[in-house]
Amino acid sequence: MGATGNVGGEASFNAVSRRLEAVGQEHVLRFSDGLSEERRQALLEYLAALDLEGLPRLVEEYVKKKPRFELPADVRPAPYYRLDTSSPEGKWDRAGARARGAELLRAGKVAAFTVAGGQGSRLGYEGPKGCYPAGAVSKKPLFEIFAEGLLAAKEKFTGKAPPPWYIMTSPLNHAATVAFFEERRFFGLPREGVVFFPQGVMPTLDIRTGKMLMASKWEVATNPDGHGGAFKALWTSGSIADMKRRGVEHLSYFQVDNPLVRVVDPVFIGLHAGAGGQSSGEMSSKMIPKAYPDEKLGLFCGVDGRVVVIEYSDLPREMQHQRLENGTLRFLSGSIAVHMLGVEFVERVSTERALELPYHRAEKKVACVDPGTGEMVNPSEDNAVKLERFVFDALPLCARSAVLETDRAEEFAPIKSATGVDSVESCREIQTERAARWLRAVGVSVPVQADGKPDCVLEVSPRTALEAEDLKGRNLPRVIEKGAAIAL
Repeated sequence: MGATGNVGGEASFNAVSRRLEAVGQEHVLRFSDGLSEERRQALLEYLAALDLEGLPRLVEEYVKKKPRFELPADVRPAPYYRLDTSSPEGKWDRAGARARGAELLRAGKVAAFTVAGGQGSRLGYEGPKGCYPAGAVSKKPLFEIFAEGLLAAKEKFTGKAPPPWYIMTSPLNHAATVAFFEERRFFGLPREGVVFFPQGVMPTLDIRTGKMLMASKWEVATNPDGHGGAFKALWTSGSIADMKRRGVEHLSYFQVDNPLVRVVDPVFIGLHAGAGGQSSGEMSSKMIPKAYPDEKLGLFCGVDGRVVVIEYSDLPREMQHQRLENGTLRFLSGSIAVHMLGVEFVERVSTERALELPYHRAEKKVACVDPGTGEMVNPSEDNAVKLERFVFDALPLCARSAVLETDRAEEFAPIKSATGVDSVESCREIQTERAARWLRAVGVSVPVQADGKPDCVLEVSPRTALEAEDLKGRNLPRVIEKGAAIAL
């Protein structure tokens, strides 16, 4: 048995070695003779699973060259469904979309999908970002807030089980994420309704040569393949097959850092699945109006009749500052990374080579092993190229794609840093602002500061209300005291 294993190991080594030599990457096995059998085999298994034959093309296109974005000649603002439907130009059947979405939820055709591969290190938190205590008052973790949204959707829309929840982790935080859910007993969700899978990784490449960097003598340096890698990961993990088994046809996609997101929104679902001429049910998006011209949000634009997202850094500043006659920004629609995805569309993008998403290049400092000496190197300047894919690059692959306007204070309070813009502080303020708005709508008095902001800290759980009207008939305080901190 042992001899057979050795022979198999040598055959595996020789096969991988030949593939590496063919693409000029044989250096990654330079120290393999000195490794334990376990580490040697793990390295071989990782290398055997890589698309080594595709590496030369990536090196040529993304390392030896720096792909430059070329602004299309006919770029224009993308059309969108307005939040205010009272004006003639903004009219559309919001009630009809809501009814369609609610029916799809009742029929079990919709699942939630969270991209949750990040760590909380930028927040001073050690652990998966989804475990970060984000509740303005309760300090509930992000995952718990989303779970409450799904439980509330069961009560309000499905009447049966909550919508299934697919969570894409990363190799770095997968085990910790699963353990967190187990410790918290899945926050009251049925265990069989929550599916975890890690996203893929890409080898990190030397910025000069395109050679794979080594994190150690037995491990290739890697980086997550970006949120655009979600398409492939959904397929390879078996999640798409699982969705089909459950009868799920549409995914509500959102990132893990936004506690105000509506995990399943019937209006958005119905618009995506049944907007006729303006949606093919493949991929739809939510937008918020940019607060100011230079706000760092990607912009929904129209190019050759298709919706695309152009990153803020790629749209010329003079275009970002263009205004219409009424004074509003011409390029107004900012992306908040909230989408609806058709399961069939995800499957096509995952499996059809012609629909493969492009990579984006990032230059980074990465500690690595010197391939000559085996010593660790901590570079003082960028030495590596990381390649990742972006989910919004799938938009132009849709026949027709709908964009829905939403209210920033209602649905967008991302936590990306400890202080400043899109921070723990700003998120707490926006949670309070939304809760105050909802409470005032049902007659509760909320104290204000001189600048008009609430003079208190408030939080409304999704289990209490998914929208302002859900607070009607609730047992609420009639007056919020100045300086109070209240979670409802």
